[in-house]
Amino acid sequence: MYAPRPPPPTVTHRRAVIRSRRPALVTALVALLLGTAAACGDAGGLESAGGTPTAVSPARLWPTLRPAASPAWPYDEVQIETVKGITAPGNDIRKVDPVAVVRAEVAAHPADYTAAKAPYREAATRLADCGKAGEAGRRCPVMKPYFRDLTGDGRDDMTLGFRLYPTNQTAVRVYTFEGSKLVQVFANDDAVIGVELAGRAVIIRSPAGIAGYEYRTTWSWDADQRAMVFSRDEFLRTGRRKPTRAHTPAATATPSPVPRPTPTPDLTPSDPTPPGAPGASGAPGASGASAESAG
Repeated sequence: MYAPRPPPPTVTHRRAVIRSRRPALVTALVALLLGTAAACGDAGGLESAGGTPTAVSPARLWPTLRPAASPAWPYDEVQIETVKGITAPGNDIRKVDPVAVVRAEVAAHPADYTAAKAPYREAATRLADCGKAGEAGRRCPVMKPYFRDLTGDGRDDMTLGFRLYPTNQTAVRVYTFEGSKLVQVFANDDAVIGVELAGRAVIIRSPAGIAGYEYRTTWSWDADQRAMVFSRDEFLRTGRRKPTRAHTPAATATPSPVPRPTPTPDLTPSDPTPPGAPGASGAPGASGASAESAG
């Protein structure tokens, strides 16, 4: 007789294989977890770093001390001057003559530059050498200007430096056009190691009295004051050096900041720029002051 066909063994066998694998997978997973947990206690595993130190709030000293209402000495946080008589086509500050701008400052501040006891008389005298060729031209105290938008109006501003002979100080100025007026929005006189532009800030590095350290002062644009204002003063270590004996520095002119009342009178340029005086030139977006003379 014809025997009935048995069911296909394939389906039954496949199900049996699947069922038989589940206990094996569970066993392997448990072993893996146990091994991982055991490894955490081994050398090179996760270890506690200890308790977190308790935060300590600042302790206020002398709470009954009356707060001061004014600074101990005058400090010009804002230096704004309008430079009359200095214009440029299209108010393009790159076309402003930097030597003419310095001449305007000299004419506006005779006590600093041209009076009998002016501390920077030599700087004013050397302006006559600007624009000359050869060795005479290298006596010009005006350095190469740099251009960058420091005020955030989308237009370049001019950072200008000139040496304040016979001292070791350097004058650093920032100018911008407000409408058709050239306005000085920053002024600082100091012994300078270097000058940097970072974003909308001017950073001036100056030597400290302690070897291996320097001062780093930052001035940033303030839209409310319409000027570069003092924002940070740092005393930074620059390297390891042996301590030096204290010494009395030679007598120099009044140190930075610029000891002038605020606001000051408008600047008026002196005699016209001598023939051959250079125009404003510089690299946009450059950082750092150059000792290259504008003459």
